[in-house]
Amino acid sequence: MSMENPAWSRRGFLGMGVGVLGAAGLAACGGNSESPTRVQPEVPQELVDAAAALKGSAMGMLSQKLYSTAANEALDSSIKKFADTTGTKIENSLVQADAGDVVAKIDAEVKGGVARDLAFMTDSRFVAQFQALGDLEDVTDVVTALTAKYGEPCAEAKNFCVFDGKWFAIPYHFIGIGSFLRKDWMQDKGISPKDVYSWEELRDLCLAISDPTKRRFGWGMTVNRSGDGNGMIEALINAYGGSIASNDGRKVTFDSPETVQAVTFLGDIYTNPRYKPMLPPGVASWTDTSNNENWLAGVLGYTRNQFSVYADSRTKKNPVYANTHVFSDCIGPATNNPLLLGQSQGFVVFKGAKNPALAKLLAQYLVSAPALLGVAKEAPGLVMPAWEKVWDADPFFTSGDPAFPMLRRITQLSLPLSTKNGLAFPQKASAGQQAVGAAYVLTDMMQQVVQGTAPAQAVTTAHAKMVQIFNQQGLPQ
Repeated sequence: MSMENPAWSRRGFLGMGVGVLGAAGLAACGGNSESPTRVQPEVPQELVDAAAALKGSAMGMLSQKLYSTAANEALDSSIKKFADTTGTKIENSLVQADAGDVVAKIDAEVKGGVARDLAFMTDSRFVAQFQALGDLEDVTDVVTALTAKYGEPCAEAKNFCVFDGKWFAIPYHFIGIGSFLRKDWMQDKGISPKDVYSWEELRDLCLAISDPTKRRFGWGMTVNRSGDGNGMIEALINAYGGSIASNDGRKVTFDSPETVQAVTFLGDIYTNPRYKPMLPPGVASWTDTSNNENWLAGVLGYTRNQFSVYADSRTKKNPVYANTHVFSDCIGPATNNPLLLGQSQGFVVFKGAKNPALAKLLAQYLVSAPALLGVAKEAPGLVMPAWEKVWDADPFFTSGDPAFPMLRRITQLSLPLSTKNGLAFPQKASAGQQAVGAAYVLTDMMQQVVQGTAPAQAVTTAHAKMVQIFNQQGLPQ
């Protein structure tokens, strides 16, 4: 995953315009064009009619930056089309979600009455925090209208966007998350690709395909502060049967034998001389862009990431693309199947929004196939439909890439997914859990292990920090 600094960047006014609450049409968008300039993201007439009363009004929007610059530009194009067609003015700004203080910054804007009207944020990372702070409007009316038009939203969104039976975020697009291996390196070693690996198998495979003399480093993940590091650490711990919290999201349960076992295993990769040949130079200080850059440079044998790296290798015709083996995730002692759920971006309307009606209309337009297609073609696999019938609105979504059917299956999983010791994922959305991620407690814990702290001690210290964070989030321990 990759964002930019500084935390906020302006993109200026995107046109004269205004919008509101009408369901966007499911018009089929044609062809196999890879260029968003060929896609005409027309605004359906019913949406234009619904926005008629808002002509001449304005609103502000925050967009979570996508790794692909072209995808960000395609989104701008769709927003401009909407603004021009409806006679409104929309200011769109980028937000750096991994800045660490993004929730506090936006919360201060909401409380100060200066927040943008609309934003899209990763549901599993942010929505519960904003909802717990009282920053979000109920958007059940929009989700109800979209469900009537587009069928069911992606499965995981129903967990992370709903609180007390009400929707506080509108599913926008599904974010593909996957694991990637260099199949040509594997072939060189006589290793056949598989769809599922245990974490131990993956570790050994990464070592087998490594050759520092050829700049081939098998293990392309860091435990330094980063969203990717956080995600990998938590996924591994869950596969071993550990978790930050109980299934209801309210009680910190991190300090367990299962967690210690997982942390011991992962720490060994970074400290045992046996595995040094598979660690790329500088991996200890990588940030969120580093594994993307090194994967695209062709020096990594494995990485785990949002589909941003896959999308970039395809759209830029990087030879890495043709040599990529995609699989969902790894299993551990507590799992028979990967626990990968994916994520989705969700539109939120902030309390005190000056133009909530226009914000809701824009959201409904942007989830539709006409508006989404141009973004998706510039970020294939990273930006996919969040709604059942949008998947079928254009052949690109169903057959535009060999990885797309796997991603669609993830959006339609029967949830929750369970471990052998009674954990159920996704667990109930928790402001405490999301705040733990934002504070990088997991990566800081692994850094302690790398520097020599015993895994059991590091886990106990991390547990104490989590308890403090949950208490601060109104979840007394």
